[in-house]
Amino acid sequence: MIRIIISPAKKMKIDTDLMAIAQMPQFIDESEQLLSLLQKLSYDELKAMWKCNDAIAEQNVERIRNMNIKNSLTPAIYAYEGIQYQYMSPGVFQNEELAYLEQHLRILSGFYGMLRPLDGVTPYRLEMQGKLQGPGFKSLYQFWGSKLADQLQAESNCILNLASKEYSKNILPFLSEETLFITCVFGQMVDGKLVEKATRAKMARGEMVRYMAERKITDVKDIRSFDRLDFVFSEEKSDESNNVFIYSDGQ
Repeated sequence: MIRIIISPAKKMKIDTDLMAIAQMPQFIDESEQLLSLLQKLSYDELKAMWKCNDAIAEQNVERIRNMNIKNSLTPAIYAYEGIQYQYMSPGVFQNEELAYLEQHLRILSGFYGMLRPLDGVTPYRLEMQGKLQGPGFKSLYQFWGSKLADQLQAESNCILNLASKEYSKNILPFLSEETLFITCVFGQMVDGKLVEKATRAKMARGEMVRYMAERKITDVKDIRSFDRLDFVFSEEKSDESNNVFIYSDGQ
């Protein structure tokens, strides 16, 4: 049974009216540990870690000071607002598509570890590469260790990677030889070289999640027929661990 992994988005919203959450995140105890550490940091320390402007820092410091990770929760798939999620358009999914994603889609997160689409979340700001340290760990990669990869592999031996390198590198080192790990690459040919443009790749990742949900895809080979946003699968550029889709304008 395939598992699809995607990155979160920095921009988040609260929407407790659209749909009830199905459950709490699996790693909520770890999130509470991280929240406790974040609440001990000063405004300047948090702003430096986030690398953001004052307005964003002020909003997120206030969130951390008042955060309750067990109340007023939004289903994860509706909480994130980045480009990838705009193109996924979860707000118009039917129940069968949501059921498919609840089973197959996992959102990686620096704060929550790994989320199912209908897990309840509250807005936070903590990227996986954020320089947070605590007892026994010098980075979030160390904090999470093999937990996320172990959980994924307990669910499936076939992982489709639609996440950025920042997030997928928390999974890759811990995969067993039996696990099939396939990365989708959305690129275009520039001077004979395959180049991945960040914004277009985010759009395509979101569109791919939608494509898979609409077709209830369970065999990873079936994603090769994806042809949205002017992308076409390239047999020539692909291999057993990379499915390459080329933007048709660049051919």
